[in-house]
Amino acid sequence: MVHPDSHVSSIHPAAASASASPAGDAHEPLRGGFTSTRFVLVEPSHPGNVGAAARALKTMGFSRLVLVAPRVPQVHCDPEAIAMASGADDVLAAAHIVPTLADALVGAQWSLALTARTREYGPPPGAPRQAVQDACRQVAHGDIALVFGNERTGLSNDDVERCSALAHIPANPAYSSLNLGQAVQVLAYELRLAYLGEGEPGAASSASSGAAIGEAPGGPAPGTPLATSDDIERMYVHLENALIALDFLDPANPKKLMSRLRRLFARSGLEREEVNIVRGIAKHILMLKGKEGGK
Repeated sequence: MVHPDSHVSSIHPAAASASASPAGDAHEPLRGGFTSTRFVLVEPSHPGNVGAAARALKTMGFSRLVLVAPRVPQVHCDPEAIAMASGADDVLAAAHIVPTLADALVGAQWSLALTARTREYGPPPGAPRQAVQDACRQVAHGDIALVFGNERTGLSNDDVERCSALAHIPANPAYSSLNLGQAVQVLAYELRLAYLGEGEPGAASSASSGAAIGEAPGGPAPGTPLATSDDIERMYVHLENALIALDFLDPANPKKLMSRLRRLFARSGLEREEVNIVRGIAKHILMLKGKEGGK
């Protein structure tokens, strides 16, 4: 039994294959948000859970599976994983394996971390149904990622802070431990309903999703170039260097300053130009302070 925790621009899309409809009597082509959404498993321990996640994706019409440093390096070839995939061998075989979460989020405009426990820092958590409404808006701008943690420990705080938004599956408090494959199934199902309910992913109105996490109603319109995960991470490094140069941040005693700034920026849905502005400010601070290597 595992926690649904887990917390990656450019990853090659997994092979787009047709997936069976719920009735099993027809095939629907993957399109729109279905091909722009990647599911990221961080350091999965058990091959069977990876296979079950592949199956969960295919049943809901998704195909992009990313594995971050799996315990079994060639897990997509593991007999247990293949058995648990139960026909979703194509999704499993096409899984993209990367060494870090940063690599997994390369090119993603927005990411959602799944967690089973309360976090002091990071974006405020929402229920899956609430979170996927935000995903519908964000997928209009480009790739998005749903991030799940290790079966035993879930996502680290650093992994959660790297994501744009946070969600928690409201399970039975007396027994809230979900299997990793089950957690993936819950989110894939909710996302499928949201995508199909909106017709074209990204068309969610602010009226129908006013309380969604990660972005306030009236956020960037479709077509506005949002910053990618790796752009934002470079901004944080640049900003941190500038704050250290100003003696505003003591690296020996940071007091969660950067964690709080991450939470602040995560609520804003940063556009590419906004990231450039922050980096421009940081660059000039470093120039005035005679520092180098600010990028």
